[in-house]
Amino acid sequence: MALRKKKFKFVPFSIKQKKLLTWWLPESPYHDKDAIVCDGAVRSGKTIIMSLSFVLWAFSAFSGSNFGMAGKTIGSFKRNVWFWLKLILLGRGFKIRKMPDLDSNNAYVISKGGIENYFYIFGGKDEKSQDLVQGFTAAGFLFDEVTLMPQSFVNQAIARCSEEGSKLWFNCNPDGPFHWFKIEWVDNLEEKNAIRLHFLLEDNPSLSKKKIEQYKRMFSGIFYERFILGLWVIAEGVIYSMFKKQMVIKQIPIGVKIHKKWIGVDYGQSNATVFLLLGLGSDNKLYIMDEYYHVGKEAQVQKSPSKYAKDFRKWLLKNGVDDMPLVYDNIYVDPSAKGFMLQLYEENVSKIRQADNEVLRGIELISSIIDNDMLRVLAHCTNTIKEFSAYRWDPKAQEKGQDKPIEQFDHAMDSLRYICNGNRLLIQRLIVNMLKVKANTLNADLPVA
Repeated sequence: MALRKKKFKFVPFSIKQKKLLTWWLPESPYHDKDAIVCDGAVRSGKTIIMSLSFVLWAFSAFSGSNFGMAGKTIGSFKRNVWFWLKLILLGRGFKIRKMPDLDSNNAYVISKGGIENYFYIFGGKDEKSQDLVQGFTAAGFLFDEVTLMPQSFVNQAIARCSEEGSKLWFNCNPDGPFHWFKIEWVDNLEEKNAIRLHFLLEDNPSLSKKKIEQYKRMFSGIFYERFILGLWVIAEGVIYSMFKKQMVIKQIPIGVKIHKKWIGVDYGQSNATVFLLLGLGSDNKLYIMDEYYHVGKEAQVQKSPSKYAKDFRKWLLKNGVDDMPLVYDNIYVDPSAKGFMLQLYEENVSKIRQADNEVLRGIELISSIIDNDMLRVLAHCTNTIKEFSAYRWDPKAQEKGQDKPIEQFDHAMDSLRYICNGNRLLIQRLIVNMLKVKANTLNADLPVA
């Protein structure tokens, strides 16, 4: 059977998308602005339209010029922006080829109608990233997910746009009200000679009303305010405030079979070392089934990595059946615990994975799980239960424009996050399926007109 090539399917643009697409045209009242800021809800239709507008503007004003495009990482930009942008441009008659004489997959020549320009993709993940753009001269720069980039990188990239008539393009979902980009740009549009477009889900015409409602049900608390309402709001208080005592149960319900079992490990010396066992039930709920929790400084007994590895083997045996160790799918280990991972290998423990330690994405996913009533904790996991009510946002970090949990009462929470980050796609599908079931149940209960 012949394979079909992926195509980008256009739908008519929304009013806000049209404004984003045309703000730089001579007849636009905003054409003399130096920058555009697009913020707001996730999936609101701003990313791809911005990138297309960026290229169209470049070809309307320049020929033979350099342009920069940046994401948190080059990989994320290629996945989220470049893949789709390339399909659109090819469909509009543009030609794209890799930059000659450069040993790089991140520089491209784009041409049409006798005009060609040069586009370079950068990653702005940390303070060192600013070194990547030094010496680069550009006529414009596009920043996707700018709130995930350090200010030093963005400032260095802005300084590279020295050609007459250059413009800056910023795209992001909101963060906290003290984030550097909010203070420097969103709150200073007039000073920066910039235009701001605030997008909501309803501004994306490719989303059906059903899909919009589904997205709205997937988030709660601060993540609903930021990702759905598009607000720059502060993260305050208990992180998992939606966790209820009814989610603590004595045993797994009769008739529920556990299809998958995962283990999360947060490792510490004087701080707590935690092993957490999470199971996926036949009812599509996640069950925290057991915990190992040892705090060296409280117990006044420091354990070596090899001793913890032996404890881990005993814990597997304890959770097994008929003197056989626990059968599990994967173990997600604190990525900084290299010595402990080595000891696990020496104990012949298999299926070890270095955990994905993205904090905010993990918290957002777990918040969705809890808010959709998909989590249960067995009552004997007392330390984990305590952490659900003690795990809090750090107000001092907020003052610096950062969202970070307080590094206290967070060890079981870290272990749980490691597992959920490692199975993100599966868990997201479970959430979507749960939302569909809820929606169908609600529709079934509605009276017939």
